[in-house]
Amino acid sequence: MARIVVIGGSGHVGTYLVPRLVELGHQVVNVSRGGRAPYTPNAAWSRVDAVSIDRDAAEAAGTFGAQIAALGGDVVVDMISFTLPSTQQLVEALRGRVEQFLHCGTIWVYGHNAAVPATEDDPKNPFGDYGTRKAEIETWLLAEARRGGVPATVFRPGHIVGPGWAPLNPAGHFNPAVFSQIARGETLVLPNFGLETVHHVHADDVAQMVVRAIANRGAAVGEAFNTVSPQALNLRGYAEAMFRWFGHEPDLSYAPYADWAKTVAPDEAQATWEHISRSPAHSIEKARRRLGYAPRYSSLAAVHESVTWLIADGQVEAGPHLS
Repeated sequence: MARIVVIGGSGHVGTYLVPRLVELGHQVVNVSRGGRAPYTPNAAWSRVDAVSIDRDAAEAAGTFGAQIAALGGDVVVDMISFTLPSTQQLVEALRGRVEQFLHCGTIWVYGHNAAVPATEDDPKNPFGDYGTRKAEIETWLLAEARRGGVPATVFRPGHIVGPGWAPLNPAGHFNPAVFSQIARGETLVLPNFGLETVHHVHADDVAQMVVRAIANRGAAVGEAFNTVSPQALNLRGYAEAMFRWFGHEPDLSYAPYADWAKTVAPDEAQATWEHISRSPAHSIEKARRRLGYAPRYSSLAAVHESVTWLIADGQVEAGPHLS
């Protein structure tokens, strides 16, 4: 068994990843900035070594990489690096000292897809700050890995969902009021024809990917893996399924994006544009074949679990069918 350092292990994915690793017999160190509790309680957390480091401050002081290296991990999982210099500072300190370094990327490195489902061999066309920065990180990391410089693996989650936070909704943004609107059976207006796609993944399935990449290190080092559910959803199909889940026949209408955007808050319109302009839809065949990745959740099953939590938390009204 290995000593595994998880940077940012108290977040969405870490809530599932850290207990999975502990239950497999690994010695786990969770590095986080504060004392935030995981989204879902698990007795395994009592067997985790917790280390508090303010990454931004430590990076500014030039000490972050050395602090992580001093923890003596055989494997390091970085959930929260968003710039190339941040990753480089860490990797330089870990060279020759770890068996595997795993970086949490994103499907946004693809930008727009020329063909779907997009595979890891398809070109990356990132746009926007987040996708572009993440693409820079993984391009550098994988080149280093293939030269033998660092045993790196990249996993690319889709739209992460699970209990404890609001999922990307059928209108392409994150306001949970959309689910309440559907629960009431009210007409939902979608941008364009509702045919753009979104690709969810349950946080526990992201954790599964990390565990499988560690267990199959030889097949994982130097590679990137799409980390999503088995199928993407288009907005229309997603909305129709949620209407039926709440006990209603779908009641949808459509408007050109520019007109639709005027009917919602500016931040919601921007979030929807960010998602539909990319319309992610990705293959998981490579991860199935090389690592045995087998998502437990479809996109809809993952969303249903999230919305059930939102109902219990009072953020979404259940409607008569689920009351």
